[in-house]
Amino acid sequence: MATHTYIQAKPSPEEIKLRKLRTAELVEKNVWRLSKKEQIIYTYGPLYTGTTSSFCGFLANFLFRNCMKVKQHPFQTFVPLSAIPFFTTAVTYKFLVTDPLSSGDLTMDMCVFRGAFVSALCGVLHPSALAFFKNGRLAVKYETVPLPPRGRSLYHWTILCQSAAKLMVIPMIMQTVFGGHLAFLQYKIYNRIFELLEHD
Repeated sequence: MATHTYIQAKPSPEEIKLRKLRTAELVEKNVWRLSKKEQIIYTYGPLYTGTTSSFCGFLANFLFRNCMKVKQHPFQTFVPLSAIPFFTTAVTYKFLVTDPLSSGDLTMDMCVFRGAFVSALCGVLHPSALAFFKNGRLAVKYETVPLPPRGRSLYHWTILCQSAAKLMVIPMIMQTVFGGHLAFLQYKIYNRIFELLEHD
């Protein structure tokens, strides 16, 4: 006697993409059903991380300027180091956390990990590196600190800026915890939307 085995066909990339779009559209249409606080957290989460990153950039610039004794061109360093981290963090968080979450692509662990990773990388490490290079160029140009001896540049700059680097550990921890917590809250809000839909 012949037996027939039915194997569920693997969804095509087009079907997966369509399902993600439908999920994102469903979330977008039902966000209004949440409390005002939940709506703000879910909708403006990327701007929150961008704002805290902007403060970290401002702080990093202040610390590195003091280490390198740079007094010249404060506007040319403080403005970019407040604006660039804001935009890079907000955009990256939106594309790596909020949008995939709205499409149903992220588990809770992955969501929290991405939120913490984006906040640490774009919110602290990136502005710290920018502050180091921008103020380092000014320090060399205006000779506010002794120039490194030949062949020992890395060691020279590491010793010179170690106090600023150590102080940036504090905002690094705070930013990482904040990004992970925000992503966790957004994940809970995402699930809350579908709980409301199930009760209809």
